[in-house]
Amino acid sequence: MKLFYAPASPYSAKALIAATVAGVPVDTVVTDTRVQAPELTDVNPLGRIPVLLTDDGLAIHDSRVITQYLNRVSGNRLFPRQAAKRTDAELLESVADGICDYLLDHVYERRFRPEEKVHGPWLDRLWSKAVRALDRLDEGPPKLSGRLNAGQIALRCCLAYLELRFPGAWQHKHGKLRRWAKKFDRKYPELVPLLPH
Repeated sequence: MKLFYAPASPYSAKALIAATVAGVPVDTVVTDTRVQAPELTDVNPLGRIPVLLTDDGLAIHDSRVITQYLNRVSGNRLFPRQAAKRTDAELLESVADGICDYLLDHVYERRFRPEEKVHGPWLDRLWSKAVRALDRLDEGPPKLSGRLNAGQIALRCCLAYLELRFPGAWQHKHGKLRRWAKKFDRKYPELVPLLPH
């Protein structure tokens, strides 16, 4: 299989780590979405990453669809079988991805608009939504006992993206999440090089 991805993308990192944890080998294809090359748009007309291209030519896009697919083909290695625990993992993945959505909008607002057109109140609104979700997660980060699941992977990728794009802007108010990330890295050192960078 091939995974079209970008090393700095939290969604790409989540898909790559999920494939690794699921034991599904993938070849990575570093992809610049600004170019919108046919190699990408032919497999995903939305021109977004990540995209998992299966051996039989099926193009799976959106990182949550990819984690569900990898879970199925790996015999449930990414989500708990018990219904309530599975829902918890799916909700954690959704919240982590939602935070990343706001963070990416924040980055793109500053990166692609002329400085005089950057809308400060919009940036503040995006940041406040991300922080509100981080506050909630910091009240009780997920346990790292048992098998690693897609929700935990998504959260670690989210925190790594924060470290990459917003260094020093979130850690001091979210000590439990900061310690959780360090524990994750100690427990899964082989996954650390796959985090957004």
